[in-house]
Amino acid sequence: MSGRKETVLDLAKFVDKGVQVKLTGGRLVTGTLKGYDQLLNLVLDEAVEFLRDPEDPLKTTDQTRRLGLIVCRGTAVMLVSPTDGTDEISNPFVQPDGA
Repeated sequence: MSGRKETVLDLAKFVDKGVQVKLTGGRLVTGTLKGYDQLLNLVLDEAVEFLRDPEDPLKTTDQTRRLGLIVCRGTAVMLVSPTDGTDEISNPFVQPDGA
């Protein structure tokens, strides 16, 4: 075993590609990953935040806010996923009304 510490998340393959980042508190941001460090601090360019529903803060809306170049602090990052190759699907476990 080498002295180099292996990380579970290899972000090198996402540099200069679109990513979606979910942050603690329910914020959702997409942008181009420009850099990162071992503490999972992320630098995103052309970042866009999806605004939350005022009636239900756990849900995001289609309304967006352009943020530009931002740094996401690693302690606030919950999820990082590529934007290419992902689609939103309906929840198969939700019961239809009247069932």
